[in-house]
Amino acid sequence: MPNIPHLLAALALAALTTPLAAAERLPENPQVDYSGFAALTGDLVKVRQSHRLGWPEFARRAAAEGALLLDARSADAFAWGHLKGAVNLPFTDFNEAALRAVIGENPGRPIYIYCNNNFRDHRAPIQLKAPAMALNIPTFINLHGYGYRNVWELADVIGTGDAGVEWVSSES
Repeated sequence: MPNIPHLLAALALAALTTPLAAAERLPENPQVDYSGFAALTGDLVKVRQSHRLGWPEFARRAAAEGALLLDARSADAFAWGHLKGAVNLPFTDFNEAALRAVIGENPGRPIYIYCNNNFRDHRAPIQLKAPAMALNIPTFINLHGYGYRNVWELADVIGTGDAGVEWVSSES
């Protein structure tokens, strides 16, 4: 007669390990490269640090001829409010064609980025994100990954009502 407790333990172990074994056999998706993304992220640590600007310098450079002030937040967030002169391309829409349409043919064009976490207001339309999830981080990484190397990030935390900050809204 079989030993019931041992049989149940064996069945439980098999049930627990079967999904893991099945997951290990899944083929790699050639259109998703997590290792490549992780490597790019690591390569950009020092680059990003040297491409962060305080508000006065950021604002001055972003207003220069040929510069692009890019807001990668959602279209709704952009409509609720954004820095004057910003152009919206939601991060979820980043691909080669969309980036080229907004940035132009010159991959060396200076691009200035900001996100909700650059504002101290912390109320609609600029809800604070978890610091590690701030949109500046994946925006910077993705722009570099698509070949745009002249990317500059706002380093400061500012208020939409601060002197020198021009906050505009498309909503009436």
